[in-house]
Amino acid sequence: MRKILNRRRLLIGVSALLVCSLAPPAAADTTDVVADTLRNMTLEEKIGQLFVTYAYGATVDAADSASVAANRRSHGVDNAQQLIEKYHLGGIIYFAWSGNTVNPAQITELSNGIQRVSAIPALVSTDQEHGVVSRVGAPATLFPGNMALGAARSPGSAGIAATIAGRELRAVGVNQNFAPVADVNVNALNPVIGVRSFGEDPHLTARLVEAQVRGYQRGGVSATAKHFPGHGDTAVDSHTGLPVIGHSLEEWERLDAPPFRRAIAAGVDSIMTAHIVVPALDPSGDPATLSRPIMTGILRDQLGYDGVVVTDSLGMAGVRQKYGDDRVPVLALKAGVDQLLMPPNIDVAYNAVLAAVRGGELTEDRIDQSVTRILRMKAGRGLFGGQFADPAVLPDVVGTEHNKRTAQQITDRTTTLVRNSAAVLPLTTRPASVFTTGWGTTADPVPQRLATAVGQRSATTTSLVTGANPNRATIDRAVAGAGAADLTIVATNKAWTDVGQQNLVKALLGTGKPVVVIAVRDPYDIAHFPDAPTYLATYSYTAVSVESAVRVLYGENAPVGKLPVTIPVAGDPSTALYPFGHGLTWEN
Repeated sequence: MRKILNRRRLLIGVSALLVCSLAPPAAADTTDVVADTLRNMTLEEKIGQLFVTYAYGATVDAADSASVAANRRSHGVDNAQQLIEKYHLGGIIYFAWSGNTVNPAQITELSNGIQRVSAIPALVSTDQEHGVVSRVGAPATLFPGNMALGAARSPGSAGIAATIAGRELRAVGVNQNFAPVADVNVNALNPVIGVRSFGEDPHLTARLVEAQVRGYQRGGVSATAKHFPGHGDTAVDSHTGLPVIGHSLEEWERLDAPPFRRAIAAGVDSIMTAHIVVPALDPSGDPATLSRPIMTGILRDQLGYDGVVVTDSLGMAGVRQKYGDDRVPVLALKAGVDQLLMPPNIDVAYNAVLAAVRGGELTEDRIDQSVTRILRMKAGRGLFGGQFADPAVLPDVVGTEHNKRTAQQITDRTTTLVRNSAAVLPLTTRPASVFTTGWGTTADPVPQRLATAVGQRSATTTSLVTGANPNRATIDRAVAGAGAADLTIVATNKAWTDVGQQNLVKALLGTGKPVVVIAVRDPYDIAHFPDAPTYLATYSYTAVSVESAVRVLYGENAPVGKLPVTIPVAGDPSTALYPFGHGLTWEN
């Protein structure tokens, strides 16, 4: 095997022969390349293939002091190259916070560096769900996210969005995307899924999941349906706690299973687990990630899935409450999982699996099953001999004007007009002065972006970013701004969790001046200020979503999005304030 690996490294120097096209090359015989690769691997290399984790730095051999310090603190190594070589890693996951996604050229260089130092082609992954979870930012094309696509009700649009996103990811060397979210968000109080879901209807969600699975994989990346067996009905965030889903077996079959069934039927390359307890599926109290009845009994045997199963991050609280960090990866493999994502201590996790095999708790045959699935997925994506990205194609693929126009056209079909009782919209008489305010951050100053878009329509604008939970002094400043303007636009983001935002909207409504409320994330916010006469839901604060909302305000587009969830009365989840499918419009 060493001769084979050394020969592969020598060939890497002939980069012109190994640069991949956007359409990954089909392996002549994936069975042969998988079998030959597996046969020549050591046990240590096989175990390394199971692990995917992060590394700090913009390049594979990053030597800047901040990256080196962070890598030493997290992994005991200096950079990604040392991490890959020490543990024979099967994959690396990218994040903005780890300095991996600065710009397309840098991402491409990092991806190619990872492939150069990997003895076996690496899975390079990220969470590019779009909307509120996007690891690769502009100039890449950014779409509004799943719930917005659910409002558009168009599998065709969802598929086109995923195809574009997949092509752009593959162009920068990412070959596995942890998307789409297949959870059915039936709980308005869900703190972790929400707009990441396509909606509350399992059949709509299933159709859109299928479209995106096909789209991502058509674009050249492995899609990942998540989070099995379904994270949509919880009021607990599995990052910080262990959610318990009370669905009966019949409810699970009816509500949670359909999107995963459709994803499997569409040939999804991978499925991600959820760190949730579902007593009806496994009464042991183990999270699904560690549950053999769920991972093997249901996902493998009942649903017939033989692709790659990847854990959600093993650093999350939901999977660490019952067992130690040395037991979690072993139990996940015994349950039927293949990829082990982001263990809190890679050395502990890797050596725990190695010890479990040497001690007989896990057999090497069991390891071979998972490695075979992982290698098969790599071969199916054309990585053997086609793992390198060509930086020359970036201008023609990533963030092109065509892609951005397509993103805007898709997003223009998602904006939902929930309430227009004062008939403020469309703005037939253009206001001379507009005040924009509400939620925003330094990175996402939504009121300022609203002001820019409105200003392009010949209004004088002022703006005030109030943050997530404004205090009384900030609210008073906003009220003064509203009093001096002809129209106020206020953006809310999960206002149902922040009293300050609720108080802000109520105070603005109390001025008696025209106020338009735009929920730029969860559509549920209006339940806490139901008297707001004009309320739009965009489900996203991406640039295309802000532009679409302003186009609706000025009557340039009619709002055609329909609620993909029910908005319940505050404090009474069984009573609908606005039902699934609600959405006002006008002739355009």
